[in-house]
Amino acid sequence: MDGPAVAPEAVIRLNAAQATLDEFKGKPFRLGERDCVRMVAAHLRRLGYQVKLPPRGSYRTVRAARKALADRGFADLCAAVDAHGLERIPPAAAVVGDIIACPGTDEFGPALHVALSNGRTVAYHEDLAGAGVLQPVEYVAAWRAPPIRPAA
Repeated sequence: MDGPAVAPEAVIRLNAAQATLDEFKGKPFRLGERDCVRMVAAHLRRLGYQVKLPPRGSYRTVRAARKALADRGFADLCAAVDAHGLERIPPAAAVVGDIIACPGTDEFGPALHVALSNGRTVAYHEDLAGAGVLQPVEYVAAWRAPPIRPAA
């Protein structure tokens, strides 16, 4: 008898992106608890990545967040994503479940998004009460985030 069926990569990506949207949509932004870093980390964990973050609530200001990044040796969020070994791709090549960086609205730098479909992403935006579905028009970087399958 064969082992359990393994879902195709596209299904795993879609399920992870939908779960991330469900978890964060409409939840108010709170730096250190519900922000783009926490959202992308939750998404990557759903895909099988090990992501280590400072404890929840350990940074509540942009200055403290920058210090937390610097303490880990990262100049910005793009460098932190690069450190996870994800392949950089052109933003136009992003598919469901990939990670996209777009210009941020404050002095912190780029904001991280999770790609949905049709060019849409889930992210936080200053004009929304919580995370929501956005249509970015400007990009900084993007990364392919394939699911990590456990060894058979």
